Amino acid sequence: MDVYQYNRGAWDQACREGNRWSIPVSPEQIAAARGGEIDVVLTPLRPVPRDWFPEPFAGTDLLGLACGGGQQGPLFAAAGARVTTLDASPAQLGQDRLVAEREGLDLRTVEGDMRDLPFDDASFDLVFFPVASLFVPDVLPVWREAARVLRPGGALLAGFVNPLYFLFDDAALAHGEMVVRYRIPYSDPRDCDPEQLAGLRERNEPLCFGHSLEDLIGGQLAAGLQITAFVEDRWDGEEKILDRHIATFMATRAVKVR
Repeated sequence: MDVYQYNRGAWDQACREGNRWSIPVSPEQIAAARGGEIDVVLTPLRPVPRDWFPEPFAGTDLLGLACGGGQQGPLFAAAGARVTTLDASPAQLGQDRLVAEREGLDLRTVEGDMRDLPFDDASFDLVFFPVASLFVPDVLPVWREAARVLRPGGALLAGFVNPLYFLFDDAALAHGEMVVRYRIPYSDPRDCDPEQLAGLRERNEPLCFGHSLEDLIGGQLAAGLQITAFVEDRWDGEEKILDRHIATFMATRAVKVR
């Protein structure tokens, strides 16, 4: 299965169906960003700390990596950054353009693969990467590419899923039971049975992958990035059984040191 092409189509469909990560920001949010209020998330709920961003922020060359949807990219542009958004999904990129046209923002969109970026070395001061590493079978190329396009001293802000999230049987979790079924690293194509995979395709759900902490954190270090800050987060809205016990999302700030 071509995971890139499949997930590209799945996110196009999710966008058409009004996925929460595809709903454009409001004019009021854009106005707040123009006033210097940078209120964005890398994980479901927790705002990114303000001191994770460059100061001053205006004039920052920023790459929104796998970041379409009409949300973070337009807010960054309104706050004065020179923004490029890369995403596999044309529909998600279309949401960014919709907001940019509506608000008169200068924002560039590029369709592409997060593992093979079509940008020159040292092109950006900041790479903003919300939870999207779970949509690639191997996250290590993503870290290497992010480090490559960053300038020395530039920062990668990345959100990702706690690997333990992928250990448990989904059907049991839905009934409030934690039943360990899988192992890490996890892969939908490898670990789901044919009926489960057929259900994912029928519902147009993206294929997901659970990476080890060694790849999620050690992979950034190996790519020449130094982690300078770390936070955790949980699902919001509907109560999730795992989140009663431990945070299921994490985010890191890492600086390019070599």
